[in-house]
Amino acid sequence: MIRRPPRSTLDRSSAASDVYKRQLKDPSDFKLIGTDVLRIDTPLKINGRAQFAMDVNIEGMVFAFVVRCPIFGGTLGSIDKRRALSINGVLDIFEVSNGVAIVGSTTWAALQGRKVLDISWKEGTAADLNSDSIDKLFKEQGKKRAAKGRNDGNTKRALRNAETVVEAVYQVPFQAHAAMEPMNCVVDIQPDRCRLWAPTQSPGDARKQASEITGLPKEKIDVNVTFLGGSFGRRSFNDFISDALEVSYHMKRPVKLIWMREDDMRHDYYRPASRHIMAGGLSKDGKLEAWKHRVVAPSILFGQMFKYPVPLKDKLDIIALEGARNVTYAIPNIRVEYRSANTAVPVGWWRSVYDSQNAYANECFMDELAESAGQDPLQFRLTYLTNSPRDTEVLKMVAKKVNWGQKLSNGRSQGLACHASFKSHVAQVAEISVNSEGMIRVHRVVCAIDCGQVVNPSIVRSQIESSIVYGLSAALKGEITIENGGVVEGNFHEFEVLRFHEMPKVEVYIVKSDEHPGGVGEPGLPPIAPAIANAVFAATGKRIRKLPIKPEDLRS
Repeated sequence: MIRRPPRSTLDRSSAASDVYKRQLKDPSDFKLIGTDVLRIDTPLKINGRAQFAMDVNIEGMVFAFVVRCPIFGGTLGSIDKRRALSINGVLDIFEVSNGVAIVGSTTWAALQGRKVLDISWKEGTAADLNSDSIDKLFKEQGKKRAAKGRNDGNTKRALRNAETVVEAVYQVPFQAHAAMEPMNCVVDIQPDRCRLWAPTQSPGDARKQASEITGLPKEKIDVNVTFLGGSFGRRSFNDFISDALEVSYHMKRPVKLIWMREDDMRHDYYRPASRHIMAGGLSKDGKLEAWKHRVVAPSILFGQMFKYPVPLKDKLDIIALEGARNVTYAIPNIRVEYRSANTAVPVGWWRSVYDSQNAYANECFMDELAESAGQDPLQFRLTYLTNSPRDTEVLKMVAKKVNWGQKLSNGRSQGLACHASFKSHVAQVAEISVNSEGMIRVHRVVCAIDCGQVVNPSIVRSQIESSIVYGLSAALKGEITIENGGVVEGNFHEFEVLRFHEMPKVEVYIVKSDEHPGGVGEPGLPPIAPAIANAVFAATGKRIRKLPIKPEDLRS
């Protein structure tokens, strides 16, 4: 039976709420909101007191690795355990849902046993999958009927009647999350309780997994969320937690499960690769009359991980069109389409997800259209942002900070881009140089963000800087390739990230705003790749339509 408070109490609560709404503090009276406040976790991370799952130790704990099939969708054939079990400290070897678990009294023992473990795999249907066949699939899917995500005006007729039609195709690869801390967790299953220590973005799902594996009710499951050593969306998938739960349940002991870097790199949920087919129509006087963007990409919603019912017969994935469907330029005829191209490669959320890809195509194409119209890239954008004053403001701000339009010295060139995502608006200018070997050096990135009311400017700046670093790595270095049904790259010598000496100077300017707060963890990433690509064109006259940007692309 639900007990309701007396009516007088309800009336007072409602009245108090109304008073509160009427008496919100004027921004001029803010004392903390809008001021820099240091993060309380920074000292813990500096002095080593911050607890990660790797730091958790329980009496009687054992250590485990899970060996997974190197081919997507492959399954276990057979195991020869003899050599591995002969190693001192190896306690047990057995099959789990995701592969083969090897358990030791120390991580060293388990690791040495893993090296000599003889496993044969049933390869499955994906054994012939490779990057070339995926590229071919994307091209074929791009020619087929696509789902309509936006249809303003009559784009087909506008393109037919245009004085000039500009066409381009942009491509981005699969991307790994490459968090500094590989997947790991600690699990302790007792007869009447289960305890987890895990760096997870989905603690509710972890509790559900534990309940299903142990048979314990959810109220008997304790999920301790530790610090995350990087995540970017990867730790919203709890496959590493289910590994540890199965091992602890089998061993009837606490277990610390650890992934090697190669496990982490080759068994990720990758940022989808994609292909973007663009067409724009210009009138005789250089006005942009038509815009068409067809996105060809694997669907996270309708892929392997999520089996949601398809709401529309043509499988429109509106998430895959984020940043494309809601392009803010005021163009009279806009058509945005989506065509799925699912493969055996598992895909998932990645910092800014599809916005990171769609912004690249949008903003590089805007530069191409500006060039075809004979107009400055900044002024061309501003012409079509009449309905988006916030985008206009951030663009003008970065342009002013870099003295846009003035010739630079020392062989440097600039490119700009803007993009709205997660209810925040960001513009960036990248200042770069390209040497005779085709090597790009990013010297300076200037960023302006309007994220509404800012609570802690220090957090905004650090998140934007972090997004730029992450985006630079993806634009200039990172690429996941597929061969014989599995991922080629296994460690940072193959999947490179930005190094300290390659880091540009980053300036972040925050627009003063009383709009509702928007996101800051992801919106700083989408503009960086197109800003660099546009700067490369300014420096070399070569259009970059495929990421990452490689020196050989600029030498050819």
